[in-house]
Amino acid sequence: MGAERHFDGPPMSTYHAPVKDMLFCMKELANLDAVAKLPGFEEAGIDTAAAVLEECARFNENVVAPLNREGDVNPSSFKDGRVTTTPGFKQAFRQFAEGGWQGLQHPSDFGGQGLPKTIAAACIEMLNSANLSFALCPLLTDGAIEALLTAGTPQQQQTYIPHFIDGSWTGTMNLTEPQAGSDLALVRTRAEPQPDGSYKLFGTKIFITYGEHDMADNIVHLVLARVSGAPEGVKGISLFICPKVLPDGQRNDVQCVSIEHKLGIKASPTAVLQYGDGTAAKNVNGTGPGAVAWIVGQENRGLEYMFIMMNAARYAVGVQGIAVAERAYQQAVAYARDRVQSRPVDGSINKSAPIIHHPDVKRMLLTMRAYTEGCRAMAIVAAAAFDAAHHDPDASTRAQNQAFYEFLVPLVKGFSTEMSLEVASLGVQVHGGMGYIEETGAAQLLRDAKILTIYEGTTAIQANDLVGRKTARDGGQVAKAIAGQIEATERALGGRASAACRATHKHLSAARAAFVEVVDFVAGQTKASPNAVFAGSVPYLMLAGNVVAGWQLARALVVAEDKAGEDAAFMGAKAATARFYAEHILSKVPGIRDSIVEGHAAVTEMATEAF
Repeated sequence: MGAERHFDGPPMSTYHAPVKDMLFCMKELANLDAVAKLPGFEEAGIDTAAAVLEECARFNENVVAPLNREGDVNPSSFKDGRVTTTPGFKQAFRQFAEGGWQGLQHPSDFGGQGLPKTIAAACIEMLNSANLSFALCPLLTDGAIEALLTAGTPQQQQTYIPHFIDGSWTGTMNLTEPQAGSDLALVRTRAEPQPDGSYKLFGTKIFITYGEHDMADNIVHLVLARVSGAPEGVKGISLFICPKVLPDGQRNDVQCVSIEHKLGIKASPTAVLQYGDGTAAKNVNGTGPGAVAWIVGQENRGLEYMFIMMNAARYAVGVQGIAVAERAYQQAVAYARDRVQSRPVDGSINKSAPIIHHPDVKRMLLTMRAYTEGCRAMAIVAAAAFDAAHHDPDASTRAQNQAFYEFLVPLVKGFSTEMSLEVASLGVQVHGGMGYIEETGAAQLLRDAKILTIYEGTTAIQANDLVGRKTARDGGQVAKAIAGQIEATERALGGRASAACRATHKHLSAARAAFVEVVDFVAGQTKASPNAVFAGSVPYLMLAGNVVAGWQLARALVVAEDKAGEDAAFMGAKAATARFYAEHILSKVPGIRDSIVEGHAAVTEMATEAF
């Protein structure tokens, strides 16, 4: 037998929250000062944001991040219908709840802190960077709160939301079933009305994140099901509240029958739930099998309500992509500083040097950094639009911000998660062979990142949304309004002489022009030639995400030059990152435009029999 191998390279890097960059995005790009003038947010200025982010950083760096590796090697386990989470998760979740983090962006009427999404988004990123598997539980609970705030009765809100916020209960989202996949028209879970106004649920739900666990006293499932006699398809779906533990303390007739064994996010239990199989029927008021549930809103409007959860979750998943990318970047930088190998090609060091001196390693690290910072800026700007859409007193301003936010949601979700895969893969590459070894942790980030492009709607589903609802429906008006804002940034760059501004102006102008051409193609051809448009739907999403992220870094470049004297090192790095994004990432946009507008026949004319 060979000797046991031990990893003797640099230790896995710890996580340090990028508070300075987050505050820069809030203040300079998302205009937090304006957000703090909205009704209800008067105390949420930059000083509040800085204090909240610093405290959030301490909690995640010291409590949650150290559990990330442990969750990968010692994941959640299932036995006899019960799930045991990774050692330390239960205690960390209690601290998370006691710190008020679950209620950060939720109303103070229910025990929350009522802070704007602009601030909460940065805190959500930190939690996910620290530990993606752990963060999934609060993410689903956030979605349940949003759904009940929108569609729940006052009694339902008072019954459930305070318990969600204080962490004694958690929420889940029960959509799909074994036969349905992403096609929710095929949902078959049935709901039978009861004389007391409740319902009983019967069916199987799969892929239920934190559908069973040991971190809270109760788990409240929001479930899509069909009332007997409902119309076929998505028009016959209703939404129900189904708690694991009923108000009288009895166990409901919903059981976890297994959890999945996954590529990544191993500490997050992904449950198969069985409703109404009779296992707990003797405990349900003696009325026989069926999971007791209560309807949310009106019958047959469940998908409409569930999309409230879905949109909240889609934005949050995009932030997860940014979070994983940030963690991968930090780890790659730490490794590149320590790993000594080969002399620099320019002879500047006459012996083997840390690999961060090699041009290609710098290129990879800059790619990771630029993608991450561009997507972070896009997400925080989107969050500010959400806040204005919900709190600005002027109706037209609310409408404009809502349209802008809705256009950005598929970009934040789709582009940021696809980006995280590339960044995590580059992180492995920077490590070289050691990146392929589990002990370094780089491989875990790559495995964890893969699910982000799939759940809460695959990248193709986000692209379908961008094409149909966000571009073709209004003839590209919102998209072109964004292009108009980009032109204003181009004008700000055009009067500047620095190499960074000249390069960014050149590539941003070309990218914006290509974006407009694609918008015209999508808006004009979706009905006439749907296959041609949808052959390029994902490339369109990637192009649009690239343009918006690059636009935000271009705006950051202008600020960085204007304020170079305030923090020379930070502003200089920000300017250099923006230039790199323009010349190495934004520069790809015209080529993607060509594949969308001119290359669709190469997809559509291939016979299916030829595959």
